Formats: sequence, structure tokens, C-alpha cells
Amino acid sequence: MKALGRHILGEFFNCNPDVLNNLSRIEEIMKEAAQVAGAHILGSFFHPFNPHGVSGVVVIAESHLSIHTWPEYGYAAVDIFTCGQVVDPWKAFRSLKKALEAENFSVFEVRRGNLEEVAEVSEGALSQAKIL
Repeated sequence: MKALGRHILGEFFNCNPDVLNNLSRIEEIMKEAAQVAGAHILGSFFHPFNPHGVSGVVVIAESHLSIHTWPEYGYAAVDIFTCGQVVDPWKAFRSLKKALEAENFSVFEVRRGNLEEVAEVSEGALSQAKIL
């Protein structure tokens, strides 16, 4: 299937809670993941929560990487969306797994913008949305 983008939705379990609660380290880890994947970073924003946790996003020319952490559970949810054929989102995923010191993970990939469906919608052939 030819698609406009690849969207990886991942969950990391049994991560290092000190890493998950460290705002500057999470930002560094996310930017490193973007670079390892071959992405071009445009900007980033990260926010600490009280009493713990960090949420943040790295905006890349090819889309984005985002993270939400729950140090008290050793858990992080990540979203890696890339467009085009150059950036490899799986390299970013592996980089994050290692840096967060995750013992376990759950992940799946969604192909976004299936070009056959995009063409059908453009031509008016599809009249309703598909729910996955």
C-alpha cells in the first residue's frame, strides 16, 4: 500500500522513572530520536506536570514526535508520525525504547493517507468514512 505517511503508536512499560520525570532529558531523548530517524527538527515544546510527568512534542518538517510520561507507573506513550520515504520512524522508536530503558513495549503502525483512498475521495467515489 502506498501511503503519504507512517504513524507509529507506541507504549513503553517498566521504564526508568527518573528519566520519565526529567524534562530536559525527555526533550533531549526526543530530539535524538528525531535525528536518528533522519528528520529535520523545526521546533519543540515540553511541559512538566506536578507532582510528576512530562508531555512534549518535537515538530519535524516531516510531521511530529510526541510523548506523555507517567513516572509513577514507569510508563510512556509515544506518537511518531512521518511523511515521505526518507525518515524511518522505526529508528526513532528503537532509540526511544533504549533511552527510556523500557523493559517492555506495545506498538503498531498505521499507514496514513492511503493514496488509493485519497484518489477515490478526490474523485467522489467514497461517500463515508471508514472507522478502524
